[in-house]
Amino acid sequence: MGVNIPALAVLAVFYIIILVVGIVAGRKVKLKNCKKGSLEANMVAGRDLNVCVGIFTMMATTVGGGYINGVAESVATSGIVWTLAPLGIFLGLIAGGVIYARRMREKKYLTMLDPFQQRYGSAVVILIYLASLCGDIFWTASILSALGSSLAVMTGIDRPIAVCVSSGITVIYTMIGQMIAVAYTDIIQLLFIIAGLGISLPFIFTNENTGNISNNSCDWLGHMESKDSGVWIDLLIAMSFGTIPWQAYFQRVLSVRSGKQAQILSITGAFGALILVLPSIFIGAVATSANWNSTSLGYSPMILNKSSDVLPYVLQEFTPPVISLLGLGAISAAVMSSMDSAILGSSSMFTHNIYSNILRKQASQLELQIIQRLAIICLGSLATVISLSVPILYGLFILAADVVFVIVLPQLTCAIFLQRTNTYGAISGFLAGFILRVGAGEPNFHLPAFIYYPKYDPERGQLFPFRTFAMVCSFITIVIVSELVRLVRRKCGCSCSSSYATENNYDYNIVNESKSRQCCQSNVKSDDREELTSL
Repeated sequence: MGVNIPALAVLAVFYIIILVVGIVAGRKVKLKNCKKGSLEANMVAGRDLNVCVGIFTMMATTVGGGYINGVAESVATSGIVWTLAPLGIFLGLIAGGVIYARRMREKKYLTMLDPFQQRYGSAVVILIYLASLCGDIFWTASILSALGSSLAVMTGIDRPIAVCVSSGITVIYTMIGQMIAVAYTDIIQLLFIIAGLGISLPFIFTNENTGNISNNSCDWLGHMESKDSGVWIDLLIAMSFGTIPWQAYFQRVLSVRSGKQAQILSITGAFGALILVLPSIFIGAVATSANWNSTSLGYSPMILNKSSDVLPYVLQEFTPPVISLLGLGAISAAVMSSMDSAILGSSSMFTHNIYSNILRKQASQLELQIIQRLAIICLGSLATVISLSVPILYGLFILAADVVFVIVLPQLTCAIFLQRTNTYGAISGFLAGFILRVGAGEPNFHLPAFIYYPKYDPERGQLFPFRTFAMVCSFITIVIVSELVRLVRRKCGCSCSSSYATENNYDYNIVNESKSRQCCQSNVKSDDREELTSL
């Protein structure tokens, strides 16, 4: 297939618009509460993000490339009953808004890792950051790979070129404008998604080769056997609550002006994401009923093992050229809105929590600004390289997303709401959750299981809700080990109070100072007393 010049021209115009909006927003939008260039400005837009802009950027981040492409693929191959992303993300954003958003915003955190740093210290922060980083990088790489395939289908250009250009544009405006640029480009990208997919639907349904989707509803509705109910429930819970512990989500929650606005942002974004997924569902259903023999493919993408490209193929084959070009813009916009959020989130956590709070506490604002921009370049480049070189991206992302759900969610919950948990419990919970999840195996990654949960089937794999089980075990481990450590410290004697406060980054005013000093008068060395007093 030759290069589609009109498609390339439209794509070029779209990329130029996004780049200009990102650069202009980053330079021209004024912040009331902080100076531009500061960490607060770069990471959370000075906590001055307009709530309407916040809703747009939340929806654009959620309705990303993996969401619209993945839903169409899942409906076409497995049916709506197994397409759990829309319902899971809807429930997850609602839960995030009700339970977590207000608390996080009122604490004025800069990143999702701040509560870990305050309560558990550096070791846990590094572990949680690595888990989150894997999720962000593999997620970005997987959607870049999908974008490359989509652009290759619709423009005829080589996949590596498409991936590198899209990645480069995203990195440039994210690096220059930071959170402000990401938020305002998300508005443009969301409008492209709505226009591109919304306008295409009438043309798709009225095309003579698409057929009537009601005639084969069994195919796109799907079916579930009773023995698969455990798997279904497990995936829904993981998808729902696994939506919450991501920096891309909390970066928006922390950027608005109040805790109440943070809740509005999350809950409104949930309904918006549920509505905006409808075109992808319809396109997936059409793919099962269409007469693919009359297309340039000759066979359906599912038969040709190209199910991940269902959405671009339907747009290309069953809409007029002009409309398919709008769809191309929608796909590109969805991917870029996800990528900028992921790389900005990971770079923010690295700059603030790792570099500034662990590696170089005396770093200046200018140095931190440079470090964050370098981190954006490195993370974007790494995701691009992985997307072009690793053939099992989907399996990597599934595993990373599961690790985020199993490990980060219980850790975050304990750090925010359970004041009695400590570093020892957090590390123990991390190891427990990691072992229980990895032990279940991952077929997409060809990772064999070494833990055989109840109802294990050699052919179908784990039928037990092992993800939820591992997450609950991780949570329980954090609580139990923390309580055991507290008990042991009490029995160890008077040094318990001061050491416990120090190791868990607590302020000394939460410890009974008079009792601690009375207990330790005869046992603590003079230099230890000075340390306690300074606390």
